[in-house]
Amino acid sequence: MTTLLHGITPLTHLGVIRAQGEEAAKFLHGQLTQDFSLLGLHEARLCAFLSAKGRMQASFIGFKRSSTEVLLVCSRDLLPATLKRLSMFVLRAKAKLTDATDEFALYGLAGDALVSIAGSAQPAWVKADLDDKTLVHLYPALGQPRGLWIAPKGSPVPPGPALDAALWAWGEVRSGVATLSAPLVEAFVPQMLNYESVGGVNFKKGCYPGQEVVARSQFRGTIKRRAYIAHAPEEVAVGAEVFAATDLEQPCGTVVQVARAPEGGWDAIVSLHIAAAEHGGLQVGAATGVPLVLDALPYALAEDL
Repeated sequence: MTTLLHGITPLTHLGVIRAQGEEAAKFLHGQLTQDFSLLGLHEARLCAFLSAKGRMQASFIGFKRSSTEVLLVCSRDLLPATLKRLSMFVLRAKAKLTDATDEFALYGLAGDALVSIAGSAQPAWVKADLDDKTLVHLYPALGQPRGLWIAPKGSPVPPGPALDAALWAWGEVRSGVATLSAPLVEAFVPQMLNYESVGGVNFKKGCYPGQEVVARSQFRGTIKRRAYIAHAPEEVAVGAEVFAATDLEQPCGTVVQVARAPEGGWDAIVSLHIAAAEHGGLQVGAATGVPLVLDALPYALAEDL
């Protein structure tokens, strides 16, 4: 099964926000869940943009192209609204935010295709620059290394066999690292998607919108929901409610990300109440429930380390 996750595919569902200016990193540092002020040129960051109530409005993979330029890669369906919201906070900061999607080509690299370019697999969020091109190592899926390739539009396509976009989407789900999309805006605090366990939250940095909610959830033991990988025999929709079979009145979770599984059915990242996940008997939808079977996460939660 893992032999399917080798190759290269364009990622047309992603967009790019550029933050440029001598205070670009400082500005983002004060708005997102990660430390951008101390971010080095050989590392990237998973991060989120939150509401004042700590709810995720967008998620990003962010990195510096230089000391005055930061790129934020996010779901394209969230980009216009996110860019507008972020821009409202720039005020007097020496930074300018723009939609740079049309200036870059983004590709997903998996398996041997990544190794042949990078030389070896690296831990998630390690960044390498090859002239004007950037490779960000991602969390693996089913033991296969994966990476995000960002290059100026018109650059040669990275060498390697073509990978079906549906298989890349399946690898994204199996990695257990969710990318927020439009149906889920303000549905989760970061810990509900395990972001504190996959490098998406820095608890040592200064203030940002929603920080108090995130910190309180983390340090007062109030995390009630977690992200899980699940399998369904038929397609389920992002944003669909999950129910315990013993209680079809009150939903216990939400479908976050979905992809067709090569051997049949659909795999998904779901955010569930921990108690419901432990008891099992889950289904998507109350009336015509599609059964869900949970699978093991491919990484340890921070609280278990």
